Amino acid sequence: MVKHQPLQVYEKQVLLSLVTGIYGCRWKRYQRSQDESSKWECAWFTILSSSFLLLLFWAYFWLVAQNDFNDFNWSVYNHSGEWRDETIPILTSTTVGFIYITFLLILALFHISLGQQLNLYWVHKIGVLATLLTIVSGLVSVDDIWGDEWEIILISLQFTAPFLHIGGLVTVTAMSWLVAGYVVRKERNNFQVMVMAIYILVLLALCLAPLTFTCPCIMDRHVLKPPPVIIGRRGAPMLAPENTVMSFTRALQHGASSLEADVTISMDGVPFLMRDHTLRRTTDVSKVFPSREHEDASFFNWTEIHSLNAGHWFLESDPYWTVKSLSAKDRSRIGNLTICSLVEMLRLAARANSSVLLNIRKPAAEHPRFRSWFMDTLWTLQKAGISQKKVTWAPDTDRGRVRGLLQTTNEKLSVEEIRHRGITSLTIHYRKISYKDIQIYLANNVSVTVYPVNEPWLFSILWCSGVTSVSSDAPQVLRKVPYPVWLMSHSAYNFIWISSDLVSIAVVMGIFFFQKWRISGMQNYNPEQIMLSAVVRRPSRDVNVMKEKLIFSELNNGLGSTEELSLYPENGHVRYSHGGLSC
Repeated sequence: MVKHQPLQVYEKQVLLSLVTGIYGCRWKRYQRSQDESSKWECAWFTILSSSFLLLLFWAYFWLVAQNDFNDFNWSVYNHSGEWRDETIPILTSTTVGFIYITFLLILALFHISLGQQLNLYWVHKIGVLATLLTIVSGLVSVDDIWGDEWEIILISLQFTAPFLHIGGLVTVTAMSWLVAGYVVRKERNNFQVMVMAIYILVLLALCLAPLTFTCPCIMDRHVLKPPPVIIGRRGAPMLAPENTVMSFTRALQHGASSLEADVTISMDGVPFLMRDHTLRRTTDVSKVFPSREHEDASFFNWTEIHSLNAGHWFLESDPYWTVKSLSAKDRSRIGNLTICSLVEMLRLAARANSSVLLNIRKPAAEHPRFRSWFMDTLWTLQKAGISQKKVTWAPDTDRGRVRGLLQTTNEKLSVEEIRHRGITSLTIHYRKISYKDIQIYLANNVSVTVYPVNEPWLFSILWCSGVTSVSSDAPQVLRKVPYPVWLMSHSAYNFIWISSDLVSIAVVMGIFFFQKWRISGMQNYNPEQIMLSAVVRRPSRDVNVMKEKLIFSELNNGLGSTEELSLYPENGHVRYSHGGLSC
């Protein structure tokens, strides 16, 4: 006769229920399984892990690309014709997606560490695929609109590499628990060997990675040069509309030693400050001259240009998310701003004894000032009363006529070519020059100005590299950086690097030995040990697993009718006897 009794008293496992419930909608004990995960579920785990790594790369990119957010919006504007802050939806969706995918990955790793079968819920599968497709489409779009910006990742590694190295070591060391638990099993196969080999290679690559680092801020303190001169690029466009008198005033008030502006020549020969080719983005030309909003800015006369409002767009679009921090008085002033002429800016610089950097855009061949733009600009410089030694002129053309003025080139030229052209300074985008290039120019007495530099981390790299000056949209931010964000001697970094590697390797080896000892102990359990261990009121998880495996293995093997195996819930004891199976 078969007795019907419960096989085991089940303890509540709240954590396990939450993990399996949220991940795979397996809230009940009978829905869970400790069998090997199917190949399909392993494939989904691979997709989940790949999505996490891709999201990590995507999030890191946007983290360091904050330096160029305004340039990104400007690139989008040039493609679409409409000014919108596209970074807000990108950052929001990236944050939500990263939190979601990271949470699912943590739950999956909990499944593996607890020996539970992976079974991702179908709703999460849709969410993972949607997130993956969104990131892939984002990568393609950024590559199309802003492809040059990918280089900022390599540049940022000059600042973040030592910290990423430590973070990578911690992550790989923590992963050793799962890898060891899988590799040291008694049943060996080729896949386990492959997993072990990949893990060892990754660990060794991380340990040796610092050999490839180029970090300018790993240097002795006494070698550090004075901070670069800060140039207000179009003034202080985060605090007031770019290329306006108020913007240049704010730049000087917040520590800028020099001013940079974009110069365009009007129809009647008045140089004025405008970055764009049209007036649509930064003025109300669509309201005042609706039929001419797409016309080149240089084909307006100064009277028409001066009649346009140059502040409303700033208050409405809030391109740098700073409008709310402005006082009511400043907002009122901004609302009444007009386009700034070159002479106004030069007079402001002369009063402040500040130097200026002029990026002059030549008029088109059909422009009435095509042949006289040069004299128009020189006459304006004389009218403003600024010393010619305070003016740097770009581009470096018309060298024969530009006498007394400093000239700079925007091209990356060889030292020999720079000497041949008779110029002594270089103004270049930070993506187009390397640490090695900077050292070569400086060694040959060529001053280097790098733009745009808006974040402290990039300012710190260039400071340690020894650049002469930086052109920034955020002089008010850089003024608050009295010292590089981090600076470390070679000996100190080598000590941290080698110590971290040795500690990581020691911990990994310890985890592998412990996992081998733990699993070998589980594999040595026999039925008598399991029945004796059941006397304990709080059996370990490993013992419970082995008890269940023993019971179900006996069921699968066809327990004889004269045998009985029972676990009584009243006292937690196990009884193995003859006469039938108690269940």
